[in-house]
Amino acid sequence: MRFLITISLIFVFNFNINAQRNNKNPNIESYIEQYKDIAVKEMLTHGIPASITLAQGILESSYGSSYLAQNSKNHFGIKCKTEWTGLRFYKIDEEGKSCYRKYTSVFESYEDHSLFLKSKPWYKPLFKLEVTDYKAWAYGLKKAGYATNPNYPSMLISIIKRYELHKYDNVEYISEL
Repeated sequence: MRFLITISLIFVFNFNINAQRNNKNPNIESYIEQYKDIAVKEMLTHGIPASITLAQGILESSYGSSYLAQNSKNHFGIKCKTEWTGLRFYKIDEEGKSCYRKYTSVFESYEDHSLFLKSKPWYKPLFKLEVTDYKAWAYGLKKAGYATNPNYPSMLISIIKRYELHKYDNVEYISEL
C-alpha cells in the first residue's frame, strides 16, 4: 500500500513540475504572434536575430504592456540621447526625468531598435556573430552596455528558450512565411 501511495505521489509531483515548465504566459504568446514577422523582417534586413529582438521587446516592454510601450510605442526602452530628432516622451525613472524615443507605431520602434544597434560602434562586434547564436548575442549585448542588469543575458536566454523564439532565427521557419 505504501508503495502505491509513494508511486502516486511521485507521479503527481512530476506531473505538476512538467505542467509548471510548460506553463506559458498567454499575453507573451500573443505578443510573439503579433510581432514575430516584424522581428524576422528586421533580422533579414539588418542581421539581428529575431529571437533576440523578440526577447528584448518582451523584456523591455513587459510584452507591450509597460507604461512606456503604451504611451510611446517604445518597446526597447531606447532613450533620446543627443542625436535623436524624432518625437520625445518624458518619464521619471532611476535617473530622474528621462527622455525616451516616441514612435507612431510599434513597427517603427522595431525598425529603430535595429538601426540603433547597427549605428553604434560598441555593438559592431555583435554583427560578426552568427544570427543563430542567440546566446552569444545576449552576452554581447550586456558586454556592449545595452543593459545594466547583470542578469540581462540569462533573462533573454530564458525567454528565448521558454517560448522557443530561436525557431524564428532559422531558415526553415523563414521559408514558411
